[in-house]
Amino acid sequence: MAQLLNMVILVAIAVSATILTGTEAAEYTVGNSTCWISAPTGGASFYSDWASTITFREGDILEFRFSSGHTVAELNDKASFDSCSVDQNMEVLTSSPAKITLIRTGEFYFACTITGHCSSGQKLSVNVTASSSSPSSPPASGTTPTPPSGEVAPTPQSPPAEPGSTPPPSPGSATSLVATFSLVFTTLVVNSLFF
Repeated sequence: MAQLLNMVILVAIAVSATILTGTEAAEYTVGNSTCWISAPTGGASFYSDWASTITFREGDILEFRFSSGHTVAELNDKASFDSCSVDQNMEVLTSSPAKITLIRTGEFYFACTITGHCSSGQKLSVNVTASSSSPSSPPASGTTPTPPSGEVAPTPQSPPAEPGSTPPPSPGSATSLVATFSLVFTTLVVNSLFF
């Protein structure tokens, strides 16, 4: 009987973990350990090559880590990106880490606005696909409101997290709702089998 209880608990945990994996927005440090630099070792295609290995989804967060003397800006279009016309941008972020939430599907273009940095490879293009699930609750107080369609929402700056760690889900988010449902479901199954 105890073995059956252990099996039920393990199955419930496995199902819960699978569900949670599909609902969590991901946070990516642009360039991984290389971070956001001018003239990266991989050449002008370094950041494009990095991004090509990732499927970005709505709600994911790009974290640009850089030293002083660098910036990050979203460029308006592919033509500005290709020609490094960094004066045609939406907003310039000058403090690191700069976190940007990808709030819509489609192409996003980023570059450093310091003269010569974009042309030496400090630029990034990402394609964002639809999220598998989106939180339906309104933003919590103190969060950045969603800007008009077609813009990127800068994420409020906070101290850097430990590498590999993820912050806990906010109340009402899809992740916390699924976690609560999973816990209730597990409790109901165990109770129905043994009590």
